[in-house]
Amino acid sequence: MLRQGCLFFFLILLSTTTSWSQEIDVEVEADVALAIPQKTYDAAKKAFDIATAWGEAKTSYLAIIDFNLPSTAKRFWLIDTATSKVLFNDFVAHGKASGDNYAKTFSNILGSNTSSLGGFRSTEIYWGKHGISLRLEGLEPGINDQAEARDIVIHGADYVSQDFINKNGRLGRSLGCPALNFSISEKVIRTLDRGSFVFAYFDDASYFASSKYFAKTP
Repeated sequence: MLRQGCLFFFLILLSTTTSWSQEIDVEVEADVALAIPQKTYDAAKKAFDIATAWGEAKTSYLAIIDFNLPSTAKRFWLIDTATSKVLFNDFVAHGKASGDNYAKTFSNILGSNTSSLGGFRSTEIYWGKHGISLRLEGLEPGINDQAEARDIVIHGADYVSQDFINKNGRLGRSLGCPALNFSISEKVIRTLDRGSFVFAYFDDASYFASSKYFAKTP
C-alpha cells in the first residue's frame, strides 16, 4: 500500500514538472527591442498603436511576421505589449506564390496563393481541415482587405518545422496563410482570439506609401 502511495505521488510530481517545463519552453521572456529587428518592431508597434487608438485592436497582444527574413528563420513573434514580453518566437510559412525560401511577392487578389502585408485583426476561432484555426480580417483597403474572402487564417501545419527545413532547405508553403508549427499553433490561436493585432512586415515602399497606418497617421 505504501509503495502504491509513493508511486502515485511520484506520478503527480512528474506530471506537474513536465507541464511546467513545456510552459517555460514557449514563454520566452525577452526585451522586444532585442528579440526583433528594430525597424520591424518599430513599424509593427506604430501600426498597433494607431489601430488601438482607432478601436481596431482590442487586446494587448501583437503578433509580428517579418517577411524580410527567410522561412528558415524564426520570423514570427507574439508579444504582450502590456508587459513587453515575447510569448512566442517561431517559424511561420508564407504563400507558395510569394516565393521560395524568401517571400518577395505579395497580393490581395483572390486565388493568388500569396501572402499579404499590413495589419490584420483576429476575429474568431473555428475548426477546419488544419484543425483549430483563427480567422483574420484585413484592415487595410486595397492591401489585405480580401483576407476573409481568401480564407487567410492562422493554422498549424506539418510543413512548418525544423525537420522540414533540414530535409528541404526551407519551410513548406501555404496558400497565403501564416501557418505555424503544430507545437505552438493552438496556444498562439487561443492567445490571439478576438480583436488582437497581427502585422506582416516587408521593406516595400509601395506598401508604406499606401498604408493607412503610415501614409495617413492621426
